[in-house]
Order: sequence, then C-alpha cells, then structure tokens
Amino acid sequence: MKGLKGKSALVTGGASGIGAATAKRLLEEGCQVCVLDCDPDARKRIESELPGLAGVYEADVADIDQVQTAFAQAGSEMGGIDILINNAGISIRHPFTEITAEDWRRVLAVNLTGVFYVAQVAARHMLERGSGVILNTASTNGFMGYPYYADYNASKAGVIELTRSMALELAPTVRVNAVAPGYVLTPMQRAEYTDEMLSEVNRKIPMGRHAQPEEIAGLFAFLASDEAAFVSGQVFTIDGAETAGGLASR
Repeated sequence: MKGLKGKSALVTGGASGIGAATAKRLLEEGCQVCVLDCDPDARKRIESELPGLAGVYEADVADIDQVQTAFAQAGSEMGGIDILINNAGISIRHPFTEITAEDWRRVLAVNLTGVFYVAQVAARHMLERGSGVILNTASTNGFMGYPYYADYNASKAGVIELTRSMALELAPTVRVNAVAPGYVLTPMQRAEYTDEMLSEVNRKIPMGRHAQPEEIAGLFAFLASDEAAFVSGQVFTIDGAETAGGLASR
C-alpha cells in the first residue's frame, strides 16, 4: 500500500484476532508497530509470533491513566504515532433480560468509552504533529439487530457515530474511518460459539463462511495508507454480503 512504509502504528487489542492480524499486516507493509493489550498471555504470544514489533504494552483501554501511559510509551519508542487502529473490544453473549448492571458497564466501558479515550489521546497527538489516521473497529452489530448482544450492539452503534463526529471535527488534518466486520473467526468468536452454531451462522452468509482476521486486516491497511487519502468519515462493512439483503435478521 502506498505511503505506509516508515509510518508508525499503534494497535489496541493487538495481541489476538483482528488486532494481531492487522499488526502483522502493517509490519509487512513496512510500518513500525506497537501493540496495546490487557491480556498477559496474549501479549507473550504476540511478542513471540511477531518479534519485529516495536513494543507490546499492557493497558486496559477503559482506564484513561493506563491509556495515556501506554500511548506515551509507544510514541516515545516509535518517535510519534501516525496511525491508530482502535480495535480493543469485548462481548458477552447473554439474553437481554439477564444482562447485569456490571456486564453493561464493562462492555460499554471497553467498547465505547475505551475507543473514545484512545481516540482522543491520539487525536491530540496527531493534530500537534500535523497529520494522522484513526481507524475504529465497529461491527455490523452497530446497525443491525442481533439477539443476545444488546450491550455490544449499543456500544458499536456508538462507535459508528463517534467515528463520523470525529471525522468532521478533525478534518483535514486527521482522517477517521470505521471498519464494521460481520462474523470473523477470531478467538473471541470461537469462545462463544459451538461448531454447530458456527455452521448455522455460515448458512446465512452468502459467501458461506466467516471472514478470516487477515481479510479484515487488509481493509485496515488500505484505509491507513495514502491510497485512501480522500477517504474519511465512512463506515466500511466487510461481511460476505450478510447484511446486503437483510439476512442478518433471519
């Protein structure tokens, strides 16, 4: 991708799934890459799998102090941050009537407040530097109704509107977009779905399968690159045509 070589990128939730695949892709494109993640086992694993990373830092994105510390460490290590992949997120599969107050607070804290915290810290840094790209991970859950994920759905809808608002305010210095994946075969998905449930989902996706994390990473790489220099304020769905005909509600 044009304009990625030599850039510096920070990937939150970057030690597994979509985040890890995106960190790997950006390394392959010639970027310096730091990963931020709260899972100690995943951090050890990604350090082993991607020895070319500039740094791997511990932080809970729902904690503003941890975010500021980790961002400063990554920026110092790489001499600044040009690209933010704002990807950290969690989900809990449960019926609406069984969502506890703590479940609700935690999912919104990570998926929406955490995205805001990291984005705001990055935006201030990028405005001072005179350029930057912020890419938020949304979801098709943010604009379609899916059962058993009311808290997750609400958080991702918030990410979509946060993305659009940021793009308006930060232009023309910083470009801001969101990627909205459908079903992706990540460790988080594997933990929540049995093989039978995965097969049932695949039957309603026109492409007949889940996405691979590397396919989402390719879209992130394009949007971060100079190939997308006039692209801002948009939400890009990547779901194998699942939502094209309203099949998500089936």
